Parts: sequence; C-alpha cells; structure tokens
Amino acid sequence: MKDLPTVFARYAVALAVVLAITFFYLHTHRFNATTVAFTYLLAVLGVSTVWGLAVSVFMSLAATVAYNYFFLPPVGTLFVADPQNWVALVAFLATSVLASDLSTRARNQAAEANRRRREVERLYKFSQRLLSAGNPIELLNAIPRQIVETFEVGAAALFLSDKQKVYRSGMNLPQLDSDYLKAIVAREELQVDEERSVCFAPLRLGSRILGSVGISGPVLSRQSLEALGSLIAVAIERAHAIEMVGKTEAAREGERLKSALLDAITHDFRTPLTSMKASVTTLLSPAPLDGGQRDELLHIINEECDRLNRLVGEAAEMARLEAGEVKLQLETLRVDDLIAGSLAVCKGVLGTRPIRIEMKNPDLRVRADSARAKEVLVHLIQNANLYSAPDHPITISADDKDDFVLFNVSDQGPGIGEAELGLIFDKFYRGTDQRYRVQGTGMGLPIAKAIVESHGGTIGVVSQLGHGSVFSFSLPSFRGTIEQK
Repeated sequence: MKDLPTVFARYAVALAVVLAITFFYLHTHRFNATTVAFTYLLAVLGVSTVWGLAVSVFMSLAATVAYNYFFLPPVGTLFVADPQNWVALVAFLATSVLASDLSTRARNQAAEANRRRREVERLYKFSQRLLSAGNPIELLNAIPRQIVETFEVGAAALFLSDKQKVYRSGMNLPQLDSDYLKAIVAREELQVDEERSVCFAPLRLGSRILGSVGISGPVLSRQSLEALGSLIAVAIERAHAIEMVGKTEAAREGERLKSALLDAITHDFRTPLTSMKASVTTLLSPAPLDGGQRDELLHIINEECDRLNRLVGEAAEMARLEAGEVKLQLETLRVDDLIAGSLAVCKGVLGTRPIRIEMKNPDLRVRADSARAKEVLVHLIQNANLYSAPDHPITISADDKDDFVLFNVSDQGPGIGEAELGLIFDKFYRGTDQRYRVQGTGMGLPIAKAIVESHGGTIGVVSQLGHGSVFSFSLPSFRGTIEQK
C-alpha cells in the first residue's frame, strides 16, 4: 500500500487540474459548454490511465460539480433548471466514471500481461540455466540459487522426497521450513500466501511427486508456479538419466578395457612366461645338456625377461602419462638429429630395411622433450616395421606448418580398415587381423598419443587397405610457445 502523502498528493493534483480547466474556460468566452465537458472528460481519462479508478472517480465528481456550478444555467448555483441539463449532467458523470473504469481495466490488463510476459521470460531463462548443470548434485545445489537470481526473490528452498533433504538459497526463513515443504508433497497442490509473501509448488512429473519448492518474496502466478515445479522435476529426472547413462557407459568401457587387458595378458604375457617355464624346466631336468644347449636356454630366459619388463614398463608409463605425472624438459631440438637418434634406437629391429628421409628444410627445429619426442618416433617406426614386409621401405618426412612441425611416418603394410581407424590409439587395442601374427601389447600408439598431446600437438593416421598407412603427429616449432605440463 502506498504512503498517505503520495495518495493525498494525487487527489490534490486531480482537483488542481479540474480548477485549472475551469479557470481557463471562465476567462475564455469562445467555447461552449459541450467543449468544456469533453475537456473535463479527457482530463479524467488521463488521470485514470496514470493513477487508477479511485482518483479518477474523485476527479469526475469534482468536474461534475464545477461543470454544473460554472457552466450550466443558472450559472453560479448548483440548481439545474432545464431538465435537458439534468440529462447532460448525469450523462457526463456516467460517461466519466464508466470511461475511467474501462481505462483502469485496460491499464491493469496491460500490467498483468507485462507481468506474465516477464514471468515467461524468466521461466525460459531458468530452463536454460537448468540445462547447464553437469550432474544431479550440482543441479540440486544450483536450483534454489538460480530461482533467487532469476525471479529476484528473497529466498528459495527445494525439498526432495527420496533424499529427505532441503536445499536452500537466500535467507533461512521459518516460513520455508521443511515441515511446510513436506506438507506440500502430501497435499500435492499449490499454496499461495500473499499476506506472508510465500508460495509453494509440488515438483510434479506426470503422476509422480518428486518433492516441492518454496519461494519467499514477490508471489508468482499459479501458472508460473506450476510451470516452475514441472521444469525442476524434468531437470532433476534428466540429470539422473544422464548420470545413469554415464555410469552405464563407464561400466561398458571398463568391461571393454578388462577384455582388452585380459587379451593382452593371454597373448603377450603368457607367451614369454611359457618360454621361460619350459627353459627352466629343461634346465632342472636330469637330462644331460651340453654347454651350447644350456647357453641357448639361458639366452631364451634372458630375452623373455626383457620382454616382460618392457611390457610392464609400457603399462606403467601409460599410467603416469594419463595421471600427468610426467614433467617435460623442453629444449630446442634439430629435427634431423631427432630422426637420426630415433633410427639409431631402432637399428637392431630394422635390419636391412630401406629407410627414406624427406625434409624440404634441413634446419627445422622443435621445442620438445628430447627423450619423449624420440620415443614417439621410435614407437611409430617400430609399428611400421612390425606391420610391413622386410623389403618394403619406411618413409619419414617433416615439414613446417604454422607454429608446428608436422612429422609423417609412412609404411607399405596391409593398411587399417575404416572401422578400426577410430580405435587404433586406444590402450591395448591391436588390429583384428594382426593381433595373433605380430607381437606387442597395443600400448605403443596410446603412449605416443599421450606424449604428443602433452606437448600441445596432435596425432592421427590415414590408411588404405592394401596400400599402407601414414601416421602423422605435430610438435611445436622453436617459434611456437608451449605451457609445460
């Protein structure tokens, strides 16, 4: 309710307008009584549009008295001699009050339409905010805060029946106590208390009631409350569904990794263990062995131990890379030295295989960790060597591209099917046609990918069945910058 001085000021202004119109026409003799009546009527309509019905009715009565006293004969008295003037006076008063009422109604309807429009806009904004929540816990804590911010209310509380927990934002008011919220769930209906400026709505999802929401401050319309309750219920159910999908996908991925790990253990760890067991059994047997046979068996045991150690080392390195525990020691490296160093490491496995090196700019340099960058090239060269015939060449090229140096390692092997291109950098994954023909753990490419990405580069492969594959990766050139990880 507005303060009394403001109310009295409005009535005073309305009376002053009537007096001003009266004074103006009393000193101007060129206008008749009809013109005066229409002027009063226009003034009344203007006041009703701005200040409502009560002030405009008061102004209508004042205008009627002034019109009768100053402009209807006999002038200077409130007596009306001519019956036609009685009709004119009553018609003026009725028209003034009726027009004021219609104007006030139109004004109130326009105000109500604007209020509903603002509520719809706020509901839309609120729904957009609900979609940004990542998980149910984050959503439940954010909903009361978003209600307070979006609808500009004093406080909000959210109660969930399954958790029996209340989430709040704003002031902790007694009118939003958990008992009130639980009562709304039991009644399953809206409650609006304009005297205490609080309102409640159930969170309805079809025939289910998930909980309730309470708001303290400007009271929302019942339609907005129902929409608010439904939006919150849908958002909570959506967040739970997304969480369940995520858990299902995580479980499926876990099973896939278990299967891949079991496959790696079965086909890679078991083979050296079997060879070592057979060699040790032979050495411990009472059968006589000459020096050459004994040395051969010990050599087998030594090689298989190295192989097991390499497999375990690769798995441990992958775990450290994924955990971000590897710190890069960045330095400026010549690309030709990097390629030469990698080939020197692979010299024992490459044998007599022809190697082609293509570099348009021999002075290319990169900013990288020397050991890690060399490891990427070693993995890709060894991978190309494993999957291509011994007499087919491997081509290594490097070229400057923006702030990166792009490396390519090409082979003339069997190629990779389109269905497997998206899996080739997954841990423990090996080609379906090659996993029983070529030794390995399927960890080399994932390790290379993790190292390249830790430098801020990218890695990929282009392949065609029967024509070989081209593995490409990028490292920052010495002109680029990189944040050390």
